[in-house]
Amino acid sequence: MIDDNVVFIGNKPIMNYVLAVNTQFSGGVKEVVVKARGKAISRAVDVVEIVRNRFITEAKLKDITIGTEEITTKEGTLLKLSSIEIILEK
Repeated sequence: MIDDNVVFIGNKPIMNYVLAVNTQFSGGVKEVVVKARGKAISRAVDVVEIVRNRFITEAKLKDITIGTEEITTKEGTLLKLSSIEIILEK
């Protein structure tokens, strides 16, 4: 089950994810979780900073968790990807 207040960062333009976070907060959610893996980690940090500095200045960092996730590819090889989870609260 996926929580409604989670925004997964991928390859879309940064402002798409900023809009998703802003939409969550304007919908009454008290905290939003921004998650990313691999090369998208820097994009996740950018999203959080844009939200905090330009749109919702009262948003605060609640927690940041970093780690490594193991993923098996279709070919059966094991990949280790860095991951980040940033929790913003309003």
